[in-house]
Amino acid sequence: MRIFLAGGTGVLGRRIVPALLEGGHDVTVLARTPGAVVGAHAVRGDVLDAEATRLAVAEAAPDLVMHQLTDLAGGSGAANAALRVAGTRNLVDATRAAGVGRLIVQSIAWCYEPGATPASEDTPLDTGPAPDGIPAGTGPARRITVDAVAAMEATAREVTHAVVLRNGLFYGPGTWYWPDGSQAARARAGDLPATADVTSFVHVDDAAAAAVAALDWPPGAVNVVDDEPADGYRWTPVFCAAVGAPPPPRADAPRQGWARGATNAKARALGWSPRRTSWRDGFRPAVSG
Repeated sequence: MRIFLAGGTGVLGRRIVPALLEGGHDVTVLARTPGAVVGAHAVRGDVLDAEATRLAVAEAAPDLVMHQLTDLAGGSGAANAALRVAGTRNLVDATRAAGVGRLIVQSIAWCYEPGATPASEDTPLDTGPAPDGIPAGTGPARRITVDAVAAMEATAREVTHAVVLRNGLFYGPGTWYWPDGSQAARARAGDLPATADVTSFVHVDDAAAAAVAALDWPPGAVNVVDDEPADGYRWTPVFCAAVGAPPPPRADAPRQGWARGATNAKARALGWSPRRTSWRDGFRPAVSG
């Protein structure tokens, strides 16, 4: 299969490219730094440049376009949201202009509306206003993220066969949740409290494997998370121990309604299963990783 990958040099892209090549696929990667691309065809470009993106996709003539773009290097949610909106718009327009009917998009699994149990793909995104008129979520930062994800997913669905991968919170080499990551630094500084909020994690290797498996999946959203959604009272002490941090401080505020985790039942039914079934075991190799 001929695949055009936007985001091939990021934490997932670096894992996806070799897996696609090993599977015998012809891969073209759009990158601002083509020298960072190993093995695949590299095209210099920025997805925020609509015309350059259109020309790159047209020249590659792919069977499928894969969107693995993020902008998290500076820790800016607003920059990442802008990329999700404008970058996805340009990539989808280029995909459709090239007559390509298949798209895979990286999304996230913590934008669901509040609820008492882990969210399934049928759970609506948290886009509506709260009853008292305050925007849904916990504040402007979450509002920006949720609105951008909703816009990205809606734009992706303009392509006939669009698979939306709603990934859990990444951990593993190259992520914030690893000994050299920003959250580990917070933990060692005593600034990562254990809370009642429930999180679904996924190791980056498992998320990359899901992106490759999604080549054969039907259209629709799929949660890519491990088997154990957990509140911070359970996972934060394990993470702190794994990165050499002291036990975390405890915050006793009630769980935020949207912080509910997600279920991976659909992904498992499609044939994917995480090698690291729980953060409980996945964090531990971090001490030697």
